[in-house]
Amino acid sequence: MSSNPDTGGRYAERLAARRSRVLRWLGRHEGNAGDGVFRWFTAAFSLGMIVLLLAMIVELTRASGPSLSHFGLGFLVGTDWDPVRENYGALPFIYGTIVSSIIALVIAVPIALGVAIFLSELCPAALARPLGFLVELIAAIPSVVLGLWGIFVLAPVLRTWIQPFLHDNFGWLPLFDGTPHGVGMMCGGIILAIMILPTVASVSRDVLRAVPQAQREGALALGATRWETVRRVVLPFARSGIVGAIILGLGRALGETMAITMVIGNRAEISASLLDPSYTMASVIANEFTEASTALHLSSLAEIGLVLFGVTLLLNVFARLLVWRVARGPSGGRT
Repeated sequence: MSSNPDTGGRYAERLAARRSRVLRWLGRHEGNAGDGVFRWFTAAFSLGMIVLLLAMIVELTRASGPSLSHFGLGFLVGTDWDPVRENYGALPFIYGTIVSSIIALVIAVPIALGVAIFLSELCPAALARPLGFLVELIAAIPSVVLGLWGIFVLAPVLRTWIQPFLHDNFGWLPLFDGTPHGVGMMCGGIILAIMILPTVASVSRDVLRAVPQAQREGALALGATRWETVRRVVLPFARSGIVGAIILGLGRALGETMAITMVIGNRAEISASLLDPSYTMASVIANEFTEASTALHLSSLAEIGLVLFGVTLLLNVFARLLVWRVARGPSGGRT
């Protein structure tokens, strides 16, 4: 019995097409299996990060189960934190975390942008590298060392000189109404500002250096001054990267634990005064997790961790949207 040549030819073509599809899936290029292995390894790493993120969410949610079922959404707006009566509310810690981070941004962002502009636009080349290294060196200081410096140096200076001056001259404002303690919201915000300053400055400097030199030369050729070139050409061109640097610094400020725990006062109260002690979500977890003796207490701390995780996740999503929006420009096209 003889086989049909047409049928055999079509079968060979289908087999070759199937082999080609498999090879394209594995390695993009026919006959290159190494690319396929590399592709699968990198895909596994990316999938592993997603699995790790989901596992953290699942575990935090599981550990927060008793608190979620007992307090419900009232946990987020509750103001009492009383382990004796088993009454827990996270609002003072959410407030302390957000306000201290905002203070850090208000202090650090102008200084960091000034440093970045000087290093990238104005500083002589011989000094730019060592000065940039010194700025980045601040990021290498352990947070506990900054906390000790805050306790022994910054807090006494604030208590003796700065806070009494603010209270005497601006005490009619709620921000400066209170007793100068040294440690408190103001001290914690300043410590956070010192910690995020090198991050914002370094990233912003790199972004400004990435602006094409032709942009600067064109503005100077049209008669713009050095400051006008920076303000009207360089900064608008790099604004998406600068926004990303600021959000990156804010992310670190929200999650910082040790340094701010040592100087913020650790009192679960909501006060408009920057002179009063406060508390953050990371600080209460660090201070009380090892001492929590009841299941509800542990679950409440785990729920605070879940809230902090959610805030950080939402911040990153918001940062991506903000950078995308800024990069598109006001007219809808990319800048």
